[in-house]
Amino acid sequence: MNDSWDEYAKDWDNNKDVILYSEEAFKSLSRVVELDGLNILDFGCGTGLLSEKLSPFAKQIVALDASQKMIQVLDSKRLPNVTTITEILSEDSVSKNKCLQEKFDVIVASSVCGFLPDYESTLSFLRSILVTDGLFVQWDWLALEENTGFGLSKERVEAAFKGAGFSAISITQPFSMTNAEGGMPVLMVVAKNALQ
Repeated sequence: MNDSWDEYAKDWDNNKDVILYSEEAFKSLSRVVELDGLNILDFGCGTGLLSEKLSPFAKQIVALDASQKMIQVLDSKRLPNVTTITEILSEDSVSKNKCLQEKFDVIVASSVCGFLPDYESTLSFLRSILVTDGLFVQWDWLALEENTGFGLSKERVEAAFKGAGFSAISITQPFSMTNAEGGMPVLMVVAKNALQ
């Protein structure tokens, strides 16, 4: 997540595949989480396509992304219960943003974690800002083999979540996207921040 995503911001919400991905992510989330009245972090929110769908249900959404231009697109939507932050999530960003200091009921990350430089450490940090029994929900491209350079394998994801101290980890494949080469499966992880 960095400024290189800025170049995609202007046309992001016009990409039919991006729109479909966010719709499918929202549908799969709605099947496993009762969203009404929750305090939600949309981690790596991009232009806020998922935040838009969550906004009518959530109490409050903090939408965080490192791309200033993606956040500008989200800000232009003027969602009443969405607070945006243009930063990389860190101890420093939490200490200077009061809205990140209130722990979250749910953290969502749609097509973000596969791009992180240190996925495992980030999961541990995200767990630290969840309430007890709070949920972290992630969607990413499913890599059928490790070290393909694209997506995340089920094995890596499961090991990362266990290593970060999450419990009740569910890994499913709720939908696939189709391109010229065929289907691209998407994995969904739902994990709980339960006391060990």
